[in-house]
Amino acid sequence: RQAVDYAVKAALALGCEVQSESVFARKNYFYPDLPKGYQISQYERPLALGGGLDMIAGSTTRVGLTRIHMEEDAGKLLHEGFPYADRKSGVDFNRSGVPLIEIVTEPEMSSPAQAIRYAQALKEILEYTGVSDADMEKGNFRCDGNISIRPKGSDRLGTKVEIKNLNSFRFLERALAREVERQIELIDSGARVVQETRLYDPEADLTVSMRSKEDAHDYRYFPEPDLPPLRLEAAFLAELASTLPELPANKRARLAKDYGLPAYDAEVLTTSRELADYFEAAAKASGNAKAASNWVMSELLRQLKQTGGSIATFPVDGTSLGSLIRLVDEGKISGQIAKDVFEKMIRTGDEASSIIDREGLGQVSDLDAIEELVGTLIGESVEQVEEFKSGNEKVLGCMVGQIMRASKGKANPQIVRETLLRILGET
Repeated sequence: RQAVDYAVKAALALGCEVQSESVFARKNYFYPDLPKGYQISQYERPLALGGGLDMIAGSTTRVGLTRIHMEEDAGKLLHEGFPYADRKSGVDFNRSGVPLIEIVTEPEMSSPAQAIRYAQALKEILEYTGVSDADMEKGNFRCDGNISIRPKGSDRLGTKVEIKNLNSFRFLERALAREVERQIELIDSGARVVQETRLYDPEADLTVSMRSKEDAHDYRYFPEPDLPPLRLEAAFLAELASTLPELPANKRARLAKDYGLPAYDAEVLTTSRELADYFEAAAKASGNAKAASNWVMSELLRQLKQTGGSIATFPVDGTSLGSLIRLVDEGKISGQIAKDVFEKMIRTGDEASSIIDREGLGQVSDLDAIEELVGTLIGESVEQVEEFKSGNEKVLGCMVGQIMRASKGKANPQIVRETLLRILGET
């Protein structure tokens, strides 16, 4: 039941037409990872038809889907990491029989880069809907690339070759690019492309033949006798549709509209549902969406990259970050001090206001104290003062920086700048 729920949610999120009745079939073939000699799949009557996926990369491109069908997983062939791997292969049957869905696209992608954008957009949707964690390293999101080439100006595609078991976007792009080159080299040399299944060897940067590619009739499909047709009622589909979250494309458009964000910010912030939720919490708590976006895309993502952690376990939540941003906007701490406070929030789990009060990090806005710092700097910086009076206004920024360092980042930079301009004008 859960497998069907997930499969239908994916189909609905991708705009497919879910069939009221679909039929399981036996796909018969011999391979070491399939000891019973057949795989339960769907063929003539799959779970869903049609649909499509919009990709964003400068402009929006839509890739149409052919179908989504359910099937069972096979075993996993092992070629390294165990004794005698130099002479033998192993088979891991732990995932055999686990249900999965296969999503088949129309032949509408024309470059490896476009295929990567499609795969990334698909991964986002599966993660947003909770259908899969799409962890490629664990094999929870796998890509098989089908490549065929054609002469420029021709509408007829050449012989198709499939590359299986690509478990990273980097390898997917490299494998597709290399296979395109191989097929062009074959055609240019007068040879022909053979329909087959190949594997990608990343060390050699080559695709290598795995087995000849069968046509559908070679699999001798027939209805699975142990499973009845899968019938889905309209009420069941409506119930699942109501549980779908806001999908990435819709969320991007809403963030750009509601928070006035640039398209780039909206795209980065919606790469995961958790990141988007974190940003919205920070934006609401701070009242400054652009500042929240900048903090999330720079400081938060930098911390996650350095630690290898996740947003779910990050010790500072979006609301707490928003409170820190608000303190900056209110002039209670400087932006420089805020970064130090953020580091301390991560280490201690304390709120920003508690850390600022405890360590006396509040911003200095007292005019007498700032005038004293400015007077000291002007007295020690005769050459800079002369440069400024000669029309070199860039010196002012340097002098502001010196005062900020002298105050250990506590001085209010706006008041520092105004005070500098006033005193320099009087001297």
